[in-house]
Amino acid sequence: MVSRMGPRNTSKTTSKTTSKTNSDQKLTNLFLDMLAAEQGAGDNTLDAYRRDLTDFSEFLGRTGQSFAGAETQTLRDYLADLDTRGFKSSSVARRLSAMRHLFRFLLNERIRSDDPAAILSGPKRGRSLPKVLSIADVDRMLTRSKELTETDASPQQRLRALRLHCLLEVLYATGLRVSELVALPLSAARRDARMIVVRGKGNKERLVPLNEASRQAMADYLAAMEALKPEKKKNAPASKWLFPSFGESGHLTRQHFARDLKELASASGLAPRLVSPHVLRHAFASHLLHNGADLRIVQTLLGHTDISTTQIYTHVVEERLKSLVRDLHPLAEK
Repeated sequence: MVSRMGPRNTSKTTSKTTSKTNSDQKLTNLFLDMLAAEQGAGDNTLDAYRRDLTDFSEFLGRTGQSFAGAETQTLRDYLADLDTRGFKSSSVARRLSAMRHLFRFLLNERIRSDDPAAILSGPKRGRSLPKVLSIADVDRMLTRSKELTETDASPQQRLRALRLHCLLEVLYATGLRVSELVALPLSAARRDARMIVVRGKGNKERLVPLNEASRQAMADYLAAMEALKPEKKKNAPASKWLFPSFGESGHLTRQHFARDLKELASASGLAPRLVSPHVLRHAFASHLLHNGADLRIVQTLLGHTDISTTQIYTHVVEERLKSLVRDLHPLAEK
């Protein structure tokens, strides 16, 4: 009798767990639809929320709970479980943020009558300053990338060098996110273009100025790409991307550019671990502020919705103010 009842109970438990998981998936989809429709959340943001909430749902499933009925103590247990699994405090804080947003949504939609995450406190963590390259470091990379375009290499190798130099010039001139950079349309490279329209997070558009060096790098790169076209494809329509992939259709990937950038950093005498597309975006913002740019202007150029995101760079402004007082105040020590 016992042996017959065992499998039947297990089946019921599995069925209940599956049902709760399915319910959590439906609520997750509703929540993500709201983020996309009302807040303009991008694909990367939605993917991150989905991963975090899926992990949370799996934990709840093991305790017999779901999003609709989870208790505050269970949420605390989940955060403790993340710590046990070795998650960094920044990752734990992000998971807690995802839970807070989810339960606020469930409360607003009257799917729940309470918010179990409202009284939770996250891990204490200092906000780390972004890694920033000096102006001299960036200049070394630009100089080296330019040198690589002038070596006696094959036409294909020269084209790759011109593409990397163009990417670097445009990135440092504009501070674009790497996803925005690699997905630039071919129309961005018009020779007379002083500004480009960038489609950023949440499908929002902004205008970003180009300097002469970036426009020239675009022109040289496109000329080399046109010269390498087979004769039979000379009149064929060009790719819609400024940086099309050399392989399959589509544009250059973020990962490919990041690898090329680290190789360039090594060739420039810099530690590859300190260099990435995002670090160059930080350099763009920090160098502008160091030279007197207004924080609001930098916010607009970076495409930050909230000024608090840009304020991570205020350490640059503070250092500049200190140096101004030190160097210019009449009573400062000489």
